[in-house]
Amino acid sequence: QVRLVESGGGLVQEGGSLRLSCAASGFSFRTVSMTWYRQAPGKERELVATITPGGSTNYAPSVKGRFTISRDNVKNMLYLQMNSLRPEDTAVYYCKEVGTTLWGAGTQVTVSS
Repeated sequence: QVRLVESGGGLVQEGGSLRLSCAASGFSFRTVSMTWYRQAPGKERELVATITPGGSTNYAPSVKGRFTISRDNVKNMLYLQMNSLRPEDTAVYYCKEVGTTLWGAGTQVTVSS
């Protein structure tokens, strides 16, 4: 059974940092591309970052240079290091395997100004 469990969210002041984690199980994690998405209140879910099995990455323009996606293919873990956080980064953050429709519960990130 595929399972994705996000953690690491919280309340942080503008300019601060957080590291999100995603524990993946039930599929061959090391062979698939993974993504982080986010959804702010009243807005559509948006793609934040993608990482291939080999570690190549892509980022949304709004987070490039501030966020870093990474993975540990031994531990089946996906990470999102978020620096220089802004109030507009406030959202629920989700991890997901590329090409699937299974979502975890997400983790709330709130950035105060």
